[in-house]
Amino acid sequence: MKELDYLIAGLAAVGAGIVNALAGGGTLITFPTLTFLGMPSIEANVTNTVALCPGYVGGILAQLKDMRGQRKRLEFFAGAGIVGGVIGGILLLHTGERFFRAIVPFLILLASGLLAIQNPVKRWLTRRLSISTKPHRSRVLSTILIGLAAIYGGYFGAGLSVIVLSVMGLTEEDTLTRLNASKQAVSLAANSAVAVYFIFSSKVLWSVAVVMAVGTLIGGAIGGRFASRIRPDTLRWVIVSIGILVAIIYFIR
Repeated sequence: MKELDYLIAGLAAVGAGIVNALAGGGTLITFPTLTFLGMPSIEANVTNTVALCPGYVGGILAQLKDMRGQRKRLEFFAGAGIVGGVIGGILLLHTGERFFRAIVPFLILLASGLLAIQNPVKRWLTRRLSISTKPHRSRVLSTILIGLAAIYGGYFGAGLSVIVLSVMGLTEEDTLTRLNASKQAVSLAANSAVAVYFIFSSKVLWSVAVVMAVGTLIGGAIGGRFASRIRPDTLRWVIVSIGILVAIIYFIR
């Protein structure tokens, strides 16, 4: 890659960090950028996963207080996230480049759709949890479903948090705030596990990953400062629109 390519990748990572801090969906910026710079799709996906992983730490630190009293649940859910994430990573590395490139536009459309329904899902969960009158817990079912979601997360990743939050809202009895904190922990577990697995593969373009990791942290800090000035809903729909446009470009190509 040329110097200009590193600059573009770094700027895309800054943008992804800002977007993730405000609304989510940063992968819909960085992954297409890497492929448009000429990286093979699987290598771009692996490098992107490793580079963006540090950004999840900020979300965990911001919600530590909401995780108190959830140790037992998080042991199950984070464990499922780790196992599922690694399985997804294994599936990705055993997928042929041609096949993965063919399904990329569908994965991007799926991620865009998950991002689009993020707020409706939260509103629905708020209503459901507020009218629930008796416990409705199925820890085994939750763990299995979260593990399946984490497989998707390890394979592609974008939109994983929406799936996990929906699963927990259906099978767990708690406030949306605490479930959202659990969701952050599961996302971190799944992405960290698959990132560690990818580190030992030959698919990570480390020079790009380091530049992007720095960019993501910078973007996250910028996004945190402007959180009160930018409407997350507006930004979310901009990212959804970009995702749909990128998918269309992939279809045409």
